[in-house]
Amino acid sequence: MPAENFGRFFAEWREGSPLCIDNRGMPFKGRKCAEKANTTFRYMQSDMYNLYPAIGAVNAERGNKNFGILPASAQNSFGSCSMKISENKVEPPVRARGPIARTYKYMAYAYPLFKLSSEQERLMNAWDKQYPVDKWECVRAKRIERIQGNENPFVKLPCQEKNLW
Repeated sequence: MPAENFGRFFAEWREGSPLCIDNRGMPFKGRKCAEKANTTFRYMQSDMYNLYPAIGAVNAERGNKNFGILPASAQNSFGSCSMKISENKVEPPVRARGPIARTYKYMAYAYPLFKLSSEQERLMNAWDKQYPVDKWECVRAKRIERIQGNENPFVKLPCQEKNLW
């Protein structure tokens, strides 16, 4: 989940903070201010359940656009990477939809300040059901839980039900 998607829920991102003054005495806001002035933002930004490797060009083009299903005519412009981006929507590859859904659901659960739009919540619930956990997602979540000290119940419970935990 892009930092901007949850950053805009923080006053420091939108309006700045008395702590956010540069070396010329000028106030600033946005990501740098939220990083400096808000512990919760720093936790969200570094939450390992939300961090995935990404191809730089694809990630840059994706930006903070919402996920969705694009028309069949939408073109994949990233070679062998089957991510489709058109206008203000992004359609990830099938293999990524379940993990994306469980990540978004986790972020809304773990950080109540952040809210998914009703459209994104419906899509994430559908993808969560449609694309179940696999062994690698379970291994990854187990490792993160051990390191980070908290669980993603949207991954852990289905993994336990499938005896993959």
